[in-house]
Amino acid sequence: SKPWGFEIIWSKCDKFVGKMLCINDGHKLSRQYHVKKEETIFVITGTLLLEVGMGATLQQINLKKGQSFHITPNTVHRFCAPYGDVELAEVSTPELDDVVRIEDDYNRAQ
Repeated sequence: SKPWGFEIIWSKCDKFVGKMLCINDGHKLSRQYHVKKEETIFVITGTLLLEVGMGATLQQINLKKGQSFHITPNTVHRFCAPYGDVELAEVSTPELDDVVRIEDDYNRAQ
C-alpha cells in the first residue's frame, strides 16, 4: 500500500528489480536516498517533477514521456506529480529495503 499511488514489481531476481510506479496527481514520494541501491527511471506517461539534492543544492527537473534519469547511491531524490498522474518504469539493483527517508508527506517512519 502506497499513499501516493501504487507500484507493481514485475521482475525480481538476484541482480535487478523491475517496477512500474503510478503516482497520483498532486502526490509525492519521500525525499530519500539509498546507500547501495542504484536505479534508472523512465517516464511512461505524464510529466514527472524530479527533485535531486536538497537545500542550496536542490535541482528540479521536469521529465516528460520518454525521458529517463539514472540515480546513483547516496543521491537525495524525490518523485513528484504536480502536473497530473505519472507512470514510471524503474529498473534497479535488488536492495528493495534500502530506503533512507529524509522527508515524507504521509508521516511514514524515517
